[in-house]
Amino acid sequence: MRNQVIAGNWKMNKVLSEAEQFADGVTGQLPDADDVEAVVCAPFPFLPALVEKAKGSHLKIGAQNMHFEDSGAFTGEVSPAMLQDLGITHVVIGHSERREHFAETDETVNKKVHAAFDHDLTPIVCVGETLEQREADQTTKHIEQQIRTGLQGLSDDQVATTIIAYEPIWAIGTGKTASSQEANEVCTHIRDIVKDETSENVAEQVVIQYGGSVKTANIDELLSQSDIDGALVGGASLDPASFCQLVEAGVNR
Repeated sequence: MRNQVIAGNWKMNKVLSEAEQFADGVTGQLPDADDVEAVVCAPFPFLPALVEKAKGSHLKIGAQNMHFEDSGAFTGEVSPAMLQDLGITHVVIGHSERREHFAETDETVNKKVHAAFDHDLTPIVCVGETLEQREADQTTKHIEQQIRTGLQGLSDDQVATTIIAYEPIWAIGTGKTASSQEANEVCTHIRDIVKDETSENVAEQVVIQYGGSVKTANIDELLSQSDIDGALVGGASLDPASFCQLVEAGVNR
């Protein structure tokens, strides 16, 4: 049985006082379950305070991005060494918004994944198709390319501990959600790609999340699917009560 991972992606939202209030509202409310991980991926300025607030709780703190170099002349960037030093456990890599607005490629995703493992960070690698690609029946081909390139050169042990987040781009922030069957079909295909690249044993260990307008109203149905092992959640992760409900759904799957 794979662990469920519920990760909130706050994107560019909240100010520090709001982030601290959120942490105060969830740290004592999260379910005590060994098979469910609760992660909040927050903007860089909030990370030290959130790590401090999360101490002694079941809440883990992740970053939304990072550079693949440890240091250097990269103005405005944050390195994996910096995140590791802060006590960060997870990092989102290759989110569609990063790919669209900040020129992320499958190749830079791969560099960042390697850098994450070099610094004991768990990468949450995002893949997904546009509406045009889905309508042109290119979903599986596009995602296969993202995964094969993004995970290239990793050891089997590293692949087994990578989290892959399937986020159909047309469902992010739109209120539209892939049906649970549609989402599971792609997640099953992702697991098959991992199996082809590694082994059945590795593929069965990989956590595959669904993301794209996930909320408390649809989380139970999504998590009931055979190959969906959690969720990468945007707007619904900003509210403490909503986030706790999403994590609770992972316990009750």
